[in-house]
Amino acid sequence: MNDDQTPSGPTGGGCPVAHAGGVTRLYGPEAATDPHDIYARLRKEYGSVAPVLLEGDVPAWLVLGYRENRRVLDNPLQFSRDSRIWRDFRDGRVEATSPLIQMVGWRPDCVSQDGEPHRRLRGAVTDNLYAVAGRGIRRHVTHFANKQIDAFADTGRADLVADFAEYLPMLVLTRVFGLAEREGRNLAESSKQVIKGGADALTHNERIMGILGELAARKRQEPGSDFTSGLIEHHAGLDEDEIVNHLRLVLITAHTTTSNLLARTLQMVLTETSWLSGLVSGQLNLSAVVEEVMWNSPPLAVLPGRFATADLELGGRPVKKGDLLVLGLAAGNHDPEVRPDIAAPVHGNASHLAFSAGPHECPGQNIGQAIIETAVDVLLHRLSGLRLAVPPAGLTSTASTWESRLDSLPVEFTV
Repeated sequence: MNDDQTPSGPTGGGCPVAHAGGVTRLYGPEAATDPHDIYARLRKEYGSVAPVLLEGDVPAWLVLGYRENRRVLDNPLQFSRDSRIWRDFRDGRVEATSPLIQMVGWRPDCVSQDGEPHRRLRGAVTDNLYAVAGRGIRRHVTHFANKQIDAFADTGRADLVADFAEYLPMLVLTRVFGLAEREGRNLAESSKQVIKGGADALTHNERIMGILGELAARKRQEPGSDFTSGLIEHHAGLDEDEIVNHLRLVLITAHTTTSNLLARTLQMVLTETSWLSGLVSGQLNLSAVVEEVMWNSPPLAVLPGRFATADLELGGRPVKKGDLLVLGLAAGNHDPEVRPDIAAPVHGNASHLAFSAGPHECPGQNIGQAIIETAVDVLLHRLSGLRLAVPPAGLTSTASTWESRLDSLPVEFTV
């Protein structure tokens, strides 16, 4: 499709998806540099729900309003997570090899289903996440955080994205899953590519599935006190496909969201001197910093995906049965109807959308926060005189459809 062509909206014949003679895409060069500008422009033009194009020029509705996001997330009977009702895929307009399938396609996991099947599968995940959290998750974080810091502690300089935040959550997950530590970096890179999309997303997903399939087979023969063995032994009776797909789900989502949130938390601590001094002196709780980040820079900017179960109206837009909706978590958190003053403090307000909401709200959020709080605490105690090595305005980010990631965080410290 050429840029001067105007495609139809998600209904296949609805309102046009256009601005200034072009097409509003949530991927590509413009979306990679300034997604918030796109959200603001769409909100001004369409209101709280806007037609957009996803990778491959696949039509969808982007939900921008906070209240509209909550309506979708809280009502699975109207907005299902089951992509088997997605009309564009069902009618053959989206190939099974599309990078979008890695994010919105149906799988035998809890996020692809609603009702009783969802409750059965989610119960197995949450039970085992609670068990993992009770086995010393902070001890694992402390071990790997110190190991990461050891690699650069004598140099006086580091990039806290590449040298710390980018891989730390995955290293912790290898221990939690019962994987070899050496798998951590490859799995982190493949998880990032699956979220990023593009031509390599399918290849990286197959690599992840291969590693996790081998892990599940080994743990059936050699069970241990790990997340994988817990899924296999759970009374919900997960079959082989369900086990491997839930390992994939937790691995990708837990690592990518936690690494992103850790990098953003460190960015805020180092660019707001009052935050850093408050943490070092013990006058400020790190949870307040994390909460601020979750409002302003949620680790998933856009959440895939929901599918309308009937013709309905949302935000004044005519959503048709089988339409794909994607949830603008970052846009919803910045909705001027709920945050007229974006600079006003949000301390103690946990009603952000960063962890989703409703039946599919993230079950591992406490573990993610434990990883971040422990990692930052270790870092601040290990590195004295920690400071940014570049002006805050020099920090850059790169976005995909689903997230915006900090490119680097150069720091200096006293050796």
